[in-house]
Amino acid sequence: TTEIYTLSLHDALPICYGLVFARFDRILVALRTLVVGFLVAIAVTYLCALVSRWIGVIELDRLPDERPLTAFIYTPDRWSFIVALLAGAAGVLSLTAGKSSALVGVFISVTTVPAAGDLAVALALRHTSEIRGTLLQLGVNLLGMVIAGVLTLMVQRGVWALVRKRQESQARVRLQVEDGGAPRQ
Repeated sequence: TTEIYTLSLHDALPICYGLVFARFDRILVALRTLVVGFLVAIAVTYLCALVSRWIGVIELDRLPDERPLTAFIYTPDRWSFIVALLAGAAGVLSLTAGKSSALVGVFISVTTVPAAGDLAVALALRHTSEIRGTLLQLGVNLLGMVIAGVLTLMVQRGVWALVRKRQESQARVRLQVEDGGAPRQ
């Protein structure tokens, strides 16, 4: 799960950065890393699920057809998108502020790990009904994180431009006062 968390969080930010600052080279590198990372993590989980099935740890006849407590993983809804937006904003704020926390990790993990894991297990157990929904859930989650990340970076960019402008104005006033002149507005 750490690999998926790290990849989704740290590769969503360069995608957001690339979109905000028109750095398409960063977007391509981040997308490649994200896709390769997810494919490797899903492949490893898939192999573990297959081996578990072969050695009898997972018994298909004992799995219930209906799983209401975990159906949210392969049945995206508005809450999936809302959680992804919150995770994306929290992740970008955390990374740009240099203050990462366990809560941010949990937020990001909640949006990506269950869907990636379920995709691997559904493929291994041939639960075709879950595969499409899980792919959609993963797409909704990643899209939500990127949208929130882009918006968060744009707001930060605007706020910091105002802060710099105010600091420059205050510095000009200080220089004028130090030079013996009255501050000009």
